[in-house]
Amino acid sequence: MKLIFKQRFFSWFDSYDIYNEAGHVIYQVEGKLSWGHKLVIYDRSGNEVGTVLEKVLTLLPKFEIYKNNVYIGCLSKELSFFTPHYNIDYNGWHIDGSLTEWNYTIVDESYDTIAVIRKEIFNFTDTYVIDITDSENALDALMFVLAIDAEKCSRNKRQNY
Repeated sequence: MKLIFKQRFFSWFDSYDIYNEAGHVIYQVEGKLSWGHKLVIYDRSGNEVGTVLEKVLTLLPKFEIYKNNVYIGCLSKELSFFTPHYNIDYNGWHIDGSLTEWNYTIVDESYDTIAVIRKEIFNFTDTYVIDITDSENALDALMFVLAIDAEKCSRNKRQNY
């Protein structure tokens, strides 16, 4: 299953449309006013199905992931010197690959691939393709990709000051 993740061109807060391979919107992501990033994911019927919430007042960036208002795990940035490294506290998942180029893989504890993420270049807004091996993991993988994108956005804003 493939998801195409496109940031909307005009919006006050982070907002994204998530398309399936046929080009239909299957999720909408809306940024909400909050201290830190708060991204709420809605299904095509408008039901809230997930939330990515940045925890503030932490030494390194940390994002909590909620599915149907139930905490399922978190993504936290690890201390590193050259490339960003992240820890996923969920189902034994972790990230392999080069996050600085936005091509990476989410794998489980036995190194089976959960999702492959790659950034599409030559677009006006951030666009990613998420190739998910099992459609049951689609929403979960999407929420972790959103958390990584939010962390990178925050990091870029800090570097510009």
